[in-house]
Amino acid sequence: MTETNPTTRPIIRAAAVLIENGRICLVKQRVTETRHWALPGGKLELGERISECVTREFEEETGLTVRFRELLYMTDRIIPDQEIHLVHMSFLVDRVGDEALPLVWNHDDPFPTASSDKIREVRMVPVDELNKYGFPPAFCNMVKDGFPGRGSYRGDFRAIYGE
Repeated sequence: MTETNPTTRPIIRAAAVLIENGRICLVKQRVTETRHWALPGGKLELGERISECVTREFEEETGLTVRFRELLYMTDRIIPDQEIHLVHMSFLVDRVGDEALPLVWNHDDPFPTASSDKIREVRMVPVDELNKYGFPPAFCNMVKDGFPGRGSYRGDFRAIYGE
């Protein structure tokens, strides 16, 4: 086990996966040098339930209201030299309402981060085109296969995201 600063605690990041008609919702965000799109999501706040975090972050980043459905997977992202331990949890969500959804839209994020712009571009991307948005094969295959082993711990974040 790696020693860390005792004042540093793991951070929980909850991400939402919305899939409709073979398309997945992504938000434009500087994730890495090669990937500028991410699943909507963010940090769990003190006293907040995970289900509340997922729906809050999704609405802040996309403007859409969603309903929490189920845990898809969770991973650990540990960066010892930066004293970072991120517990990454991804959840399936359903959209509230049945109005037609555009394939591309912009949304004014009330709480932008250093890696995102205040005005976010949001897209419903065909699942078969995730690789064009910088996602690695392991993630693309997991989505295409319908998230086999739902609700499971997948180990190291890098095994799925390659980062």
